[in-house]
Amino acid sequence: MKLISWNVNGLRAVMSKNFMEDFQKLDADFFCLQETKLQAGQIELELPGYYQYWNYAEKKGYSGTAIFAKEEPLQVSYGIGMEEYDHEGRVITLEYPTFYLVTVYTPNSQRELTRLDYRMQWEDVFRAYLNGLAENKGVIVCGDLNVAHEEIDLKNPKTNHNNAGFTDQERQKMTELLQSGFVDSYRYFYPDTEGVYSWWSYMFQARQKNAGWRIDYFLVSENYKEHMTGAAIHTDIFGSDHCPVELTVD
Repeated sequence: MKLISWNVNGLRAVMSKNFMEDFQKLDADFFCLQETKLQAGQIELELPGYYQYWNYAEKKGYSGTAIFAKEEPLQVSYGIGMEEYDHEGRVITLEYPTFYLVTVYTPNSQRELTRLDYRMQWEDVFRAYLNGLAENKGVIVCGDLNVAHEEIDLKNPKTNHNNAGFTDQERQKMTELLQSGFVDSYRYFYPDTEGVYSWWSYMFQARQKNAGWRIDYFLVSENYKEHMTGAAIHTDIFGSDHCPVELTVD
């Protein structure tokens, strides 16, 4: 079973950049999107064989997530059950007999870290949400987590220290999430691999120079990790400032 996660940074924009060709080429059983930047009715996707689930932000042109699934879930939920966090379209959860699939677009701490406090509160609530799910069955969580966890996960750790996405506080929250019972699937298979990233700034020719960050993840709960069979980052796929990431499970 193949799962793909991709922050498309505006689905309507990426539609004109070979999105459908990439979608068909990847041929995933589950295809998760973040930062769709859509409202209901703004796009009609013809995806034969897939069930479509969308979570839209109240604010137009902002945030938003989607999951396209070949198998119909037992249940679908949107958000994490707290009103103050659930108006930005950041989370979708699909329940299946043996696992939950969660896609997430984690809040960005913003320049000057103006949203860091909000982000810290979000992290605690989201971790509790995931741990609650994991009490019942396996959990696969994917998306743009807006943090490079370790220095190996970005090209220039020293000059980016304390920038949004690489603050000590954000990295510690990622550590806490993993320690609470989750595995970073890419590092599970490639613990020492350097120079493979999932996001590059549009400035300073960052992608051409591979001056990137690995901030897009598949995390798997400890009680489901034995099902993991592989992980990949599709750096050859363009269209967004992020590239798709992949997990395969049996």
